[in-house]
Amino acid sequence: MIWQTGDITWQFPRPTLVMGIVNVTPDSFSDGGKFSSADAAVDHALQLAAGGAELLDVGGESTRPGAPPVDEAEELSRVIPVIKKLVGETDTLISVDTQKPAVAKAAVAAGARVINDIAAHRADDAMWRVAAESGAGYIAMHMQGTPQTMQNAPEYDDVVATVEAFFAERLEAMAAVGLPAEQVALDPGIGFGKTAGHNLALLERLTRFTRFQRPLMVGASRKSFLGGKVTERLDSSIACACRAAADGAGIVRVHDVRETVQALRAMEAVSSEEGG
Repeated sequence: MIWQTGDITWQFPRPTLVMGIVNVTPDSFSDGGKFSSADAAVDHALQLAAGGAELLDVGGESTRPGAPPVDEAEELSRVIPVIKKLVGETDTLISVDTQKPAVAKAAVAAGARVINDIAAHRADDAMWRVAAESGAGYIAMHMQGTPQTMQNAPEYDDVVATVEAFFAERLEAMAAVGLPAEQVALDPGIGFGKTAGHNLALLERLTRFTRFQRPLMVGASRKSFLGGKVTERLDSSIACACRAAADGAGIVRVHDVRETVQALRAMEAVSSEEGG
């Protein structure tokens, strides 16, 4: 199985690909705007790369529950300078975390090779056309509602079956507009329109989604269903990343890169020895 991201081809299975989170926002739930300036965001991203991140996910709009939307011009002013600086300072691949096709297009032109889209459930195909025309990798995430509404009592008859059906339908729709499956990765959207029970069900039955033969990404890092304060969720975040990787996730999106990489590589080494 391959994942094509611009001129880079990832071959799976492989050691779990760790995506480091770079929030260029004043209202992130996890870091409270600590890296909202371009220079601070670039410095932080370079630290994540040094810690073992193979992808740096740059986002200029908070997607925490209830977060207000950011207009296109503001989002562009936040992410494009960071992407341009990173492209000049690191070989680590850049991803853009955005819901807006125009931002994705500008980010790819600035050097990003992946579009991480939480709004893959939208009705129009503009974002998919940006990915298809640019050749960028595309991550399609499941979300119920919007960041403003998603945690208003989310309900499912069967959350795993719902996400599975969503992936099947989206892959077909994307192919119809010229976005090949080889460019697509899938994200079940932990914490996006889900209760704690829904999140746990998705993690427990993650292997259901491996049938699509696409890389799976899981982003559970520091999320509220883990319990406790944000600053107390490192161990549980690492546990979720390792469980997800063991059950088929090829990519994990995390805040604490160095610690997660160390845990994953140790787990993979043990698995390799057991397999040998």
